[in-house]
Amino acid sequence: MDHNIALITTIAAGFGLALIFGFIAERLKTPALVGYLLAGIAISPSTPGYVADVGIASQLSEIGVMLLMFGVGLHFSLNDLLSVKRVAVPGAIVQMAVATALGMTLASWWGWSIGAGLVFGLSLSCASTVVLLKALESRGFLETMNGRIAVGWLIVEDLVTVLILVLLPSFAAMLGGANENGNPTEPLWRTIGVTLLLVSAFIALMLIVGRRVLPWLLWQVARTGSREMFTLAVVAVAICIAYGAAALFNVSFALGAFFAGMVMRESKFSHRAAEESLPLRDAFAVLFFVSVGMLFDPAVLVDEPVRVLAVAAIIIVGKSMAAMLLVLILRYPLNTSLTVAASLGQIGEFSFILAGLGLSLGLMPAEGMSLVLAGALISIAFNPIAFAAITPFRNLILKHSALARKYENRDDPFAELPMSTERKFLEGQVVLVGYGHVGERIAQALNEKNIPFIVAEQNRELVQDLRKQGINAVSGDANEPSVLIQAHITDAAMLVIATPNPLNARHMIDIARTLNPDIEIVLHARSEDETKLLRKDNLGTVFFAEEELAKNMSHHILDRFDTKSGSKLSAH
Repeated sequence: MDHNIALITTIAAGFGLALIFGFIAERLKTPALVGYLLAGIAISPSTPGYVADVGIASQLSEIGVMLLMFGVGLHFSLNDLLSVKRVAVPGAIVQMAVATALGMTLASWWGWSIGAGLVFGLSLSCASTVVLLKALESRGFLETMNGRIAVGWLIVEDLVTVLILVLLPSFAAMLGGANENGNPTEPLWRTIGVTLLLVSAFIALMLIVGRRVLPWLLWQVARTGSREMFTLAVVAVAICIAYGAAALFNVSFALGAFFAGMVMRESKFSHRAAEESLPLRDAFAVLFFVSVGMLFDPAVLVDEPVRVLAVAAIIIVGKSMAAMLLVLILRYPLNTSLTVAASLGQIGEFSFILAGLGLSLGLMPAEGMSLVLAGALISIAFNPIAFAAITPFRNLILKHSALARKYENRDDPFAELPMSTERKFLEGQVVLVGYGHVGERIAQALNEKNIPFIVAEQNRELVQDLRKQGINAVSGDANEPSVLIQAHITDAAMLVIATPNPLNARHMIDIARTLNPDIEIVLHARSEDETKLLRKDNLGTVFFAEEELAKNMSHHILDRFDTKSGSKLSAH
């Protein structure tokens, strides 16, 4: 009977120990992911006691990779990326290059080959999607400007890493690797050409055919009214496309699943698809991290402690410093640079996938995988400390560094309104905080009625685009008095808060009422509970109407302008 239950035993041991170690990790205020990795170490061949079936665990981890990448694709938004492209694209590419160079330098010092150093450096350069999203969400940063920059940065890293996963096997021979039979691979130009042709064919098929077929398929399944069928359809699409991509186009499971998720996002059921597949994705993600932990040899901590510390230093210090300096160079505030630095000072699932591929191609020694895993464990455990240290570290730097104060308070052409701004925009105007989906709809309504307004928006790139369109806008966090002052809040008639998280706007409202006691405040809530809290504290006129939110807020603002005869609101 024993040989028939290897799969069940492996799953039971993996889930059981993951639950125990994950629970302990959470109680210690450490990401549960650390506990999952420790569970894998506990049932690995490197530790005494029960040893799980490595082959079965490896296949289960492949399913985890498919579902993880499917989830990344479901959350991939081209619009989100484009909104922060001027900082996320160059920042991510340069930061990955710096981290890779540091890793290659370290590997070269140890006497490793160029190929081993390249794979090792690349493995240290990409942060964990799972760790980052959970860290930002738990701290309420996910929908802030800083959070959008960090997520956009990570999306670029993910795309670059996916491209590397596709091309690395083609370059294996040149870098010192071999194919599965141990023989040199085909001529490089032919291998790269065939690979790019197959990948292009798969991408074209997904974008041309998949964008029509998959949303239609979801619609047909949703019409049955069966939640079970809908969940089955989502999971079947993710795994079948990932497998088909690998079998027919020689594309990795990761890339196939990513494009399946990205195309599925085109459907109006994408949010439901993400919600329905989340439990299964989480479950197999746990098995993925457990299987990765099984590859770790704890002896490296004893045999090579200096190397482990060097790897951790590159991830936590080197990557973070590179990201922080790049954000500052791109003229973003110190707080933004510290948030991005803390977000990226860790590695995770893509690092494991890259290192595993390098191992299978014969490019990187087994010690490299253990060092990558050790660096991941240390950096993930340290990540909550890095986030908690953002505010005190920022205050400390500003207190003792004149250069930091200079960067924090440096002149920004978009932080002030142009001197040529017409007078009608400086008195009796609407100050609109936030230019997302709701804010944009409100701005359109104000424009149609020729009602003057000024936009206050954290996204510096968006402010630049708004000014090109002839819209008056200032860049900065409206929770800072200087930003509201630049928007002429003292003479404004109304403050409209269209940010994603209105509960964080209390400080902004206090500042506005201090500077202008008579100002009218309008804001929105995302739920009935938020509505009750905002109305209880008498923060202003609150709207909660789901899809009609922007329309209702716009009608209210326009009505106030029409009905307040003789006031500032009707002056224009």
